Amino acid sequence: MRKLSFVVLAALGVLSLPVQADVDAAKQLVKQYAALVKGVDATYTLNAEAGRAFYIKKHEVKGKQVSCSDCHTDNPVNPGKHSKTGKTIASLSPVVNPDRFSKMKKTEEQFDEHCVDVLSRGCTSKEKGDYIVYLLSLSK
Repeated sequence: MRKLSFVVLAALGVLSLPVQADVDAAKQLVKQYAALVKGVDATYTLNAEAGRAFYIKKHEVKGKQVSCSDCHTDNPVNPGKHSKTGKTIASLSPVVNPDRFSKMKKTEEQFDEHCVDVLSRGCTSKEKGDYIVYLLSLSK
């Protein structure tokens, strides 16, 4: 029985590695954004509360009030729904969705597209870093 317990625990540990590796990729992105921010403001530290405020803040775009949470829900751990098409959107949280923020190029493409949709401009490194720090602070 003891042997079986160790085997089960070892298997669960191995199964959790891909998710941890992807959370680590998101943390690496945070380090990159933090370094860019430090180049502009050496006193600023990325933080989850600023990321949360950014996530829920409404912005006027083409006469409408929009925010990230419109499509990604008030709790970004949950799946979202595209506001125009109704298509399901996977969770934003890298803790829940191991594909989120796992590749820098894809992350930048998504920020480029969605920041313009929500802000009518690109996001700053500070906004991107705070945003990911916030998402990493959430639990399942």
